Amino acid sequence: MDKNIVLNAIETKFPDAIKASSEPYDLLTLEIELAQIKPLIQWLKDDPEMNFIFLTTLCGVHYPGKGDKEFAIVYHLHNLEENFRLRLKTFTSRENLNIPTISDIYMAANWMEREAYDFYGFIFTGHPNLIRILNMEEMTYFPMRKEYALEDGTRTDKDDRFFGRDGNEEVKFDNKKALARENNDQ
Repeated sequence: MDKNIVLNAIETKFPDAIKASSEPYDLLTLEIELAQIKPLIQWLKDDPEMNFIFLTTLCGVHYPGKGDKEFAIVYHLHNLEENFRLRLKTFTSRENLNIPTISDIYMAANWMEREAYDFYGFIFTGHPNLIRILNMEEMTYFPMRKEYALEDGTRTDKDDRFFGRDGNEEVKFDNKKALARENNDQ
């Protein structure tokens, strides 16, 4: 099994599903249309040629200010017999955080989806028990969203831009020693 075989098989079976493809670190990564993600994953698991029987991980990502691609769910699937890994990404906007559950395809997705709900606020439609898993039920926010400052806003030795947030744009981080001296002089 190689990347071209997998990519061609998916393009043949789901011709409109792939929005983009790349191979960072030699890992086939496909951006999939949200409406196609569940049928595609079901097929990848059930098809004897594909045989992606193991869900390595499922996680959420927040890309602030990216409009229709502000939130992502990332799936890592593994064909154990061929030792082939595949990364699937699907994006959605803040206005529609509804993602179809795959807990009926992979039992391990149950807790992973609960974690993504708990930290990002994704609503996995069809999930059997979508409640917080690590945080308290009383929480009214989702702590992994990049909506909150990382540090005290008066600090200039941290740049939120390095963490996917806006902030400290006026500070130049070209010379760490000069920055340290500048902070010590204050």
